[in-house]
Amino acid sequence: MTFDDFKLDKCADGLLPVVIQDATTLRVLMLGYMNREAFDLTVSSGKVTFFSRSRNTLWTKGETSGNYLDVVDMYADCDMDTLLVKAHPHGPTCHRGTVACFDTPESDGFVRELSAFIARRHAEMPENSYTTRLFIKGVKKIAQKVGEEAVETVVEAVDGNRDRFMYEASDLVYHLLVLLEQMGCTFADVERELLRRHG
Repeated sequence: MTFDDFKLDKCADGLLPVVIQDATTLRVLMLGYMNREAFDLTVSSGKVTFFSRSRNTLWTKGETSGNYLDVVDMYADCDMDTLLVKAHPHGPTCHRGTVACFDTPESDGFVRELSAFIARRHAEMPENSYTTRLFIKGVKKIAQKVGEEAVETVVEAVDGNRDRFMYEASDLVYHLLVLLEQMGCTFADVERELLRRHG
């Protein structure tokens, strides 16, 4: 995909609208615009660069704050007049210091964020971390915890206690994510398998 592939006659001021999405959580982070230079620099540097309409200049997101957006993937929309960039953000994306410029619920994409956090714990193995202790004990202990939490979740469901059910279901999901990491799998792998079955 090149800048010339886009139908800029449909775009305001000949600028390409660009939607930025967190590649891990899938949360929509912001909207910006690119001209040819910004697009080419984004592709070559791997860091999202916009054309600032207010300053009439190129602007690499994070050049002053350090909150860069590392490009993971880029997708054109069906009409070839908008670009979706999946990126890994370094810190908050919005100038307000918030994760995103859109005030969607904080919980959006949190399971994926938690999965990435667990993977970091596995790589770094910090002391005094419950997750680290689970990884040290190994797959049998982690699997046992998944079984225990599953039983507790079922018990609370059968008893009709919604609050306790949600508590135990959250424990179950957390321990399942740890087991997935231990097995070299990700939540995205589970999604792909569910999609395969659904399709």
